[in-house]
Amino acid sequence: QVQLVESGGGLVQAGGSLRLSCAASGLTFSAYAMGWVRQAPGKERDFVAAISRGGGRTGYADSVKGRFTVSRDNAKNTVYLQMNSLEPEDTAVYYCAASPTDYSGTFPTRYHYWGQGTQVTVSS
Repeated sequence: QVQLVESGGGLVQAGGSLRLSCAASGLTFSAYAMGWVRQAPGKERDFVAAISRGGGRTGYADSVKGRFTVSRDNAKNTVYLQMNSLEPEDTAVYYCAASPTDYSGTFPTRYHYWGQGTQVTVSS
């Protein structure tokens, strides 16, 4: 049974930082590309960041480029999202997702497994 468990969300002031983690189990983590997606209240899910199996390729939404960094530790079966210079517009539930490809970028349909999400709230 595949499980993706996000953690690290919380309440932070604008300009602050958070580091999200997503721990994977039940799959060969190094065989999966990973992605982060967020959903704000009343809005559709938006792609945030993606990383290839080996970590050598990454991609970001324009809205987070230069502020967010995605990384992974295949030895720990964990993917991370470092979020700096947070803005109120970043408030959302953040989900990690796994895709059985080398890199799946911004294509949600390529991601087979999803976590339950972690809430990030940025106050102004």
